[in-house]
Amino acid sequence: MINDAHCHFFSDRFLAALSSQRGRSQSVDEICRELEWDAPGSVEQLTDRWVRELDACGVSRATLIASVPGDEESVAAAVRRRPDRFVGFFMLDPSAPDATERTRRAITELGLRGVCLFPAMHHVSLYDERVSRIVDTVAQVPGIAVFVHCGALSVGVRRKLGLPSRFRLRLGNPLEVAQLALSFPRVPFIIPHFGAGLFREALMAADQCPNIYFDTSSSNRWIRYQPGLTLAEAFRTALSVAGASRLLFGTDSSFFPRGWQRAIHEEQKAIVVGAHIGSAEAGAIFSGNFDRLFPRL
Repeated sequence: MINDAHCHFFSDRFLAALSSQRGRSQSVDEICRELEWDAPGSVEQLTDRWVRELDACGVSRATLIASVPGDEESVAAAVRRRPDRFVGFFMLDPSAPDATERTRRAITELGLRGVCLFPAMHHVSLYDERVSRIVDTVAQVPGIAVFVHCGALSVGVRRKLGLPSRFRLRLGNPLEVAQLALSFPRVPFIIPHFGAGLFREALMAADQCPNIYFDTSSSNRWIRYQPGLTLAEAFRTALSVAGASRLLFGTDSSFFPRGWQRAIHEEQKAIVVGAHIGSAEAGAIFSGNFDRLFPRL
């Protein structure tokens, strides 16, 4: 069984937001033609396409991430349509005046189960009181995770559209996630891409905090920042520090027609097999940990 802990739901609202940021009056169809992507269609159409894609690839369940602040409704609708297949996450800008209320509504009324923070993107330190208020809101509802993007941050669609990415990378330090995780020990914190280049710091944070998880998603191109390190070695080191129970397989899949990224699964499966990891531990990485954190409702 395969569960994917990291997929993006690129709805028409997401694409319209990017078009607005360009300051042009482009339609979603025009943006998609420029990107050479398939237009997402309605939320229902995109949800059904994801179901067909996951069926074809043998994927049981997946996290869908609303990938621009304010698009919670799209993912919530997808989850309502297929709660057996999808867990909903949403991107949040902590600097927004209604960030805490938006969090409360998303996790209590809309049924979303993960808050995604991008401190480098939104220029808000994880030490900021606004972030603490958000996590405190999360802590009031069992079963909600906080996803924190750390390290290198590159958003491919922004680059393709020529949108500026004025990220403050110093704010994405996994050691700051540890401070939050220690303060809220019952909240699961997920650091994607093994810390995306801040691997040592991510390992230190996870070693201190048993509620910090890694997701293994994306091409993990951050490996090139650490000469001599391979993805296989990163897996082995993460396993030695955090254990198999705190690794969540993910792909970072997002748009069509590319669809679900089989190659990432094949590469990571080969690494796990090559590391002679037991079947129970491999099962935990590729599906069991996901089901434990996000049981079917």
